[in-house]
Amino acid sequence: MILSELIVDGDEFAARTGWAIKPEGACSGDICVPLPAEATVAGGRLDVVVLAERLAMPLVQDQVHERWALGPATVSGRALSSAEAPELTLPDLDGNPFSLSSLDGQKVLLVAWASW
Repeated sequence: MILSELIVDGDEFAARTGWAIKPEGACSGDICVPLPAEATVAGGRLDVVVLAERLAMPLVQDQVHERWALGPATVSGRALSSAEAPELTLPDLDGNPFSLSSLDGQKVLLVAWASW
């Protein structure tokens, strides 16, 4: 979810993340996570920082463009909790070993494919 501000409407949050805000908290399927009072701000809108923390959703900021990206919830344990990749060494096109750590400090896009 890409945001231009850290306050969001509850219906928009539900539509874009699958987490509905109910009296018992943020709910997705059979999972409900209680929310503190500070999750709701003026006008009934939601504080994304509080939601990200409670739902274990990664939240990153692009300071140059004043945008935030809110990742998927990890309370179910099915998503990565950080953007740090484990050490990985594979042969390059010439057969020489190439380590992912050699790109430390750079933005990296990993593309994976599986036939199943």
